[in-house]
Amino acid sequence: MMSAEVKNNEKGTAKQRKRQREILKQQEEELRAKNLKILKEKSEIEQCLEDLVFGGEDEFVERLMGNAKTRDDTIEDGLESDSDDEHPKKTEKKPAWVDDDDEADESVEMTHRYRKDIMKSKLEKKLSKDQLQKRLQEEFQKAMGGVPSWASTDKKRVSKEDDDDDDDDSEADEEDDLLRKTGNLLVKSTSLQKGILEMKKCLNANHERRSSGPLTTVQFHPSAQVVMTAGFDRSVSLFQVDGKINPKIQSIHLEKFSVYKARFSADGEQVIATGLRQKMFYVYDMMGGSIIPVPRIRGLEEKCIQEFDVSSNGEYLLLNGSSGFVHLLSMKTKELIGSMKINGKAMKAAFTADCSKIFSSSSDGEVYIWDVKSRRCLNRFQDDGSLCGTSLALSKDGRFVSCGSSTGVVNVYKYEDCLQNKNPKPLKSIMNLVTTASSQVFNPQTEILAVASHTMDEAVKLVHIPSFTVFSNFPIQSKRKFIHMARAMDFSPHSGYFSIANNKGEALLYRLKHYSDF
Repeated sequence: MMSAEVKNNEKGTAKQRKRQREILKQQEEELRAKNLKILKEKSEIEQCLEDLVFGGEDEFVERLMGNAKTRDDTIEDGLESDSDDEHPKKTEKKPAWVDDDDEADESVEMTHRYRKDIMKSKLEKKLSKDQLQKRLQEEFQKAMGGVPSWASTDKKRVSKEDDDDDDDDSEADEEDDLLRKTGNLLVKSTSLQKGILEMKKCLNANHERRSSGPLTTVQFHPSAQVVMTAGFDRSVSLFQVDGKINPKIQSIHLEKFSVYKARFSADGEQVIATGLRQKMFYVYDMMGGSIIPVPRIRGLEEKCIQEFDVSSNGEYLLLNGSSGFVHLLSMKTKELIGSMKINGKAMKAAFTADCSKIFSSSSDGEVYIWDVKSRRCLNRFQDDGSLCGTSLALSKDGRFVSCGSSTGVVNVYKYEDCLQNKNPKPLKSIMNLVTTASSQVFNPQTEILAVASHTMDEAVKLVHIPSFTVFSNFPIQSKRKFIHMARAMDFSPHSGYFSIANNKGEALLYRLKHYSDF
């Protein structure tokens, strides 16, 4: 009898459990349907944000149903579980950061007002999504001035004090792995492309002290964010470069000394300045604040010293003399080391990047190559088609030699060809100038060669390397002239800025957007 009652009680309990499960399951389905309906009525933005935070509709509904599940778990703990099949299986969720649409090869309109600022040319109207992602990464690095420390995978994120803590080490490793997976921000900046040069005209570098006469010199400091100007108003001025205000730092006046050329020393602590008609020159010690005249050099008989060059290792000073002489001086003592003689008049001279050789051009169109230590002529060649050499430039990477002539033609040679051949052929003859090619300079990355003539307005061209084609958007085509007879040019140490000194006493300043650093 007791056994029958126990059986009946057990059957009643089982039915009760089954009924409770059915009721809970029905409530769960009703609540799920209700919340799914609410989700469908939400805006796309709200739904997207909720998906991002909660991981999708299924998990969101489960979170909203937390109270019901708690009650369910309480009942289940007090009751025997008949089978694991009675518990619904959780659906497999996709990672929240995966978007199937990203895999589609679709084009993005670059002319949109949110994206047109990162276009590299007007012809670049559309980009694929992968290309746009790379472009945004490049722009991010430019804005940050390089790769920020937190984005570098090489930098250890565990301090020395925590080296013995295995838990901290494992957490740091996990963080590194996470940063590697969430996106590659270490994409190397692409090389400069030909055609259009992205640039912006800034306030003149010497806006706070415009020269009253023609500027003959503009040069960026080798290590500080500073630019120097000098000219016929007998002054040398220093300005801080920020592209907006360019505040003046200092200005010195040289009595009865119109500056023909001024240059920083290799360490940036001194300024050497030669005059228009003087046989002496000045050395301005910026650290000590003293102006030192160098009136006479033993063994050097020159009536006028104008053109010169400073070696990048800081050891030598090269002076162009009269009657074809080129004089080599010690930068430290300003004493004469030796002289070299060429045919005709010495026009321009420059040290090679490693300071082991000297290139000098003559008034008869020849180029001489000298060994610095022995001062022996290593080679001599005729600049192709040149009647008179007027300018000379050597790239800092030691690959190219550029020779300008009185006809405006600029020939670019391969460095090795100049050393080995008696009649080297130019890689390219640049003929965009129609008057004397009076000045030229390579940018530090050897991607741009700037050439100019001081006898005509707007006569400045920027040549792309290695295509040796001129950038079509410079100088800017306008009714108003901005470049009045350019007398000197220079690029900042990392090519972020380009400046032109003109005969109006202005140091024009341009921001080259391709380069992120000063």
